[in-house]
Amino acid sequence: MSDTREHDQDPVQDLRLNKYIASCGVCSRREADRLIDDGQVTVNGKTAVQGMIVQAGDTVKVKGKLISLPESKIVVAYYKPAGVTCTAGDPHARKTLKDVFSYPVRLTYAGRLDQDSEGLLLMTNDGDLIDRMMRGSAGHEKEYIVRVRRKISDQDLRQMEKGIWLKDLEVKTAPCRIKRLGEYTFSIVLTQGLNRQIRRMVKAVGNEIRFLKRTRVLTVNLEDMKPGEQRTLSASQLKELYDAAYERR
Repeated sequence: MSDTREHDQDPVQDLRLNKYIASCGVCSRREADRLIDDGQVTVNGKTAVQGMIVQAGDTVKVKGKLISLPESKIVVAYYKPAGVTCTAGDPHARKTLKDVFSYPVRLTYAGRLDQDSEGLLLMTNDGDLIDRMMRGSAGHEKEYIVRVRRKISDQDLRQMEKGIWLKDLEVKTAPCRIKRLGEYTFSIVLTQGLNRQIRRMVKAVGNEIRFLKRTRVLTVNLEDMKPGEQRTLSASQLKELYDAAYERR
């Protein structure tokens, strides 16, 4: 059963400060907490503290900039090309998302793709939706197509599918779904989001990735988009995404 009340656009009604910041599309709730702890948020001219409640008429600023709830929630599906870094603040990046993606209002990505990977990136002005989609405990699906350098065996695929120990992270991956597409290629559906997870899983079975493309996030598919293309989700697609993201588990 989905809770649609939390993502309907209403006037401010006693929102916790971190959720208010996220709902304004500034960042996720977790990042909002960091901004509050760093003293970069003010409410009615005073430095904010954790747990504050924002009420109608309150003035909230982040890094000195006034923020407000968006008039409508927007989600854009974007095909991130390989070679583009999601993090705008990376000093070593030759090309960032900011260089290649534009939209009339400020949007933030939900779940980054590393520089060498390509495919579906969801951009939105709803930070609370980002939190919901990326919350590891929610078990939300993300699907990828992978091509490796050497032929991959059925045994290696089964090992990854059951869950595999990642030595550098000291963690065993959660079970996932894998389907062989060829001698070198397979699709994989993850419900967790460890850093560079698929690359680490493939390395753990003694292979290396040549190509990695994300084709689906929850209910949104890449479809026939080409690198660099973008499309705004329709009202029905938005409802389907929100229902999936806010589903009680």
